[in-house]
Amino acid sequence: MTDAVTADTLTTDTAATDTPVARVLATPAALDLIAELRAEYGPILFHQSGGCCDGSSPMCYPTGDFIVGDRDVRMGEIGGVPFFMSPSQFDYWKHTQLIIDVVPGRGGMFSLENGRDKRFLTRSRLFADEELDRLAPISEGLAEPA
Repeated sequence: MTDAVTADTLTTDTAATDTPVARVLATPAALDLIAELRAEYGPILFHQSGGCCDGSSPMCYPTGDFIVGDRDVRMGEIGGVPFFMSPSQFDYWKHTQLIIDVVPGRGGMFSLENGRDKRFLTRSRLFADEELDRLAPISEGLAEPA
């Protein structure tokens, strides 16, 4: 399965296969913005904490400018960029697939897309029952998924 979905349908192939079901995906628009940010800033990462203000949006930081917590959950990668979430948020969202999109507007105050008149947005869908046994592995902190 690729890490891109179409923005108009926000659906993924749920056919029974041995392929793990990604926990986080990105629309083509999000992948384009990720590529733009990587070209400008080098290695980057995403973190979604669920805190106040900008914390409920996916935030994009240069790798090394954000300290990933030992218990933060690594959900997967989009566009070659790791995506992390706080443990409390993961507990709330663990039954959903996150779909990172781009919409017009101002990005989070500290997120790298700020000032580009577009921002990242998290959409989601519940996993289908037949997908639950095939969810992609997660890991904590900077460890790679098993």
